Amino acid sequence: MLGGLLLVLICSALNMVSPYLSGIIVDKVIVNQHVSILPILIISIVSATFLKAILRYTFLMNFERVSQNLIFDLKSEIYNKLQEQDFDFFDKTNTGDIMTKMTGDIDMVRHFVAFVIYNVFDNATNFIFAVTLMFTINYKFTLILLAITPLTFIFALKLSTNVRASFFAIRAQFSKLNSVVQENISGNRLVKAFAKEDFEKEKFNKINHGFKEKNLASAAIWEKYLPVLDSLAGSMVVLMILIGGILVINKSLTIGQLVTFNSLIFALNNPMRMIGWLINDIQRFSTSGEKIMDLLRIKPTIKNHKAKVKKEKLNGNIEFINVSFSYGDEEVLKDINLKVSPGETIAIIGPTGSGKSTLVSLICRFYDSTEGEILIDDINIKDIDVNILRERISTAMQDIFLFSDTIEGNIAYGVPDASMERIQWVASMADAHEFIQNMPEGYDTIIGERGVGLSGGQRQRIALARALLKNPDILILDDTTSSVDMETEHKIHKTLNSYFKDKTTFIIAHRISSVKNADKILVLNNGSIVEQGTHAELLHLRGQYFSVYINQLGDFDNIDAKVVG
Repeated sequence: MLGGLLLVLICSALNMVSPYLSGIIVDKVIVNQHVSILPILIISIVSATFLKAILRYTFLMNFERVSQNLIFDLKSEIYNKLQEQDFDFFDKTNTGDIMTKMTGDIDMVRHFVAFVIYNVFDNATNFIFAVTLMFTINYKFTLILLAITPLTFIFALKLSTNVRASFFAIRAQFSKLNSVVQENISGNRLVKAFAKEDFEKEKFNKINHGFKEKNLASAAIWEKYLPVLDSLAGSMVVLMILIGGILVINKSLTIGQLVTFNSLIFALNNPMRMIGWLINDIQRFSTSGEKIMDLLRIKPTIKNHKAKVKKEKLNGNIEFINVSFSYGDEEVLKDINLKVSPGETIAIIGPTGSGKSTLVSLICRFYDSTEGEILIDDINIKDIDVNILRERISTAMQDIFLFSDTIEGNIAYGVPDASMERIQWVASMADAHEFIQNMPEGYDTIIGERGVGLSGGQRQRIALARALLKNPDILILDDTTSSVDMETEHKIHKTLNSYFKDKTTFIIAHRISSVKNADKILVLNNGSIVEQGTHAELLHLRGQYFSVYINQLGDFDNIDAKVVG
């Protein structure tokens, strides 16, 4: 950057050569007939022009290279920062805003570095060199020409102050526009299923109209100040011709000196003409830069303590001690106390919103508990290295995400170097091997974005195979078989029984058939454990679990016989 600015400085100095020598040609050669110096003067002008062209090309390429390197590093830094963020960050930040930072805001930074910086410096140095040269020729004439610059500065300052708020508004509206488009593309199947295309068009048009209005409001500010700035710049030419002519007539200025002044007027005029546009770009950069810095300043709430414990293997002994969790002002879990022995299978059922997924998310430290503590192998999970903790825990989440990759690549996501035999083995355990083999390219079949083209049950089974491949110490299955039929579910659980033996396993489900063989079943309601025990124990309690069992069984006339059976 400094090297490029140095070249700009040299070019600005070379810009003075041609106007200065042109004045000498008029006075010395044309007026006083000193023709002998003409070749030297012409060679000097041509040489300066040629050298200036080379240097200008060099610094333009230099600034472009610097800007591209900068945005490469900046994109990497932002992406790395996103990887560090917790669930809480993505819960509160919409995708459109993130994409705006990664695209429009970063491009504004590139434009600022590649174009705005050198233009500001170029105009400033040209102005300073030109004024200095003019002062050496005729300081009174120079002061007259500079008389209008304070007025230009005042208007430029007012423009800068007023336009800043409008750019913040434009940027916020652009973020909303990105969010609407992103959501519509991601949810296009839902839109078509509900025949809401017209509604979505109207919603987009409303946001798009808002974006247009914000830009028009910004343009209105320009309409107010730009004509004034242009007029002030243009008036300098009028002053130069009028006052300069009078000075020549009065012999206070030679014709050659007037030619030099006339040739240098660009160095005074251009900055005043450009100042509005440059302020515009600087303010846009400032707005985008602040948004990027806001993102880079965000620190993850889930982080390692200095005295972190690096456990290469977890035994799977888990204990919740008076654990509560609140999301904002909403209390999600209340005073959870639970002990889980290594190798136990814990099932969790309860109505939607009862806190089932949140409870297992605390084990992975996707969130930290608001109160109480969670121990794994008698160590507070906040003291365990978070990366090792998550490496030794495998989760098949309720919200299944599959990458636009092969089926093999999706299953092997957690263990990229896994053998094909191992991948096929876990696929068989998840009852996915058969349908995968029947696909056009088998395990090499490319899955569409988010698993488009696969049924819900197929996506769940691939996600289950992905979780099993890690061979974790703790396995969490969050409603993993909800989209498969009862027969397939029975087959999967039967196959997994041997797999669960040496692993602490959490199963979240709504079907009694998925949880009845668990070592312990937890019934959650409104964030509290209202019942816990084995299948038989909970049936004899005749509480919430019993009600779910009867509702799913559907035979109210023979309840006692069914329970005994």
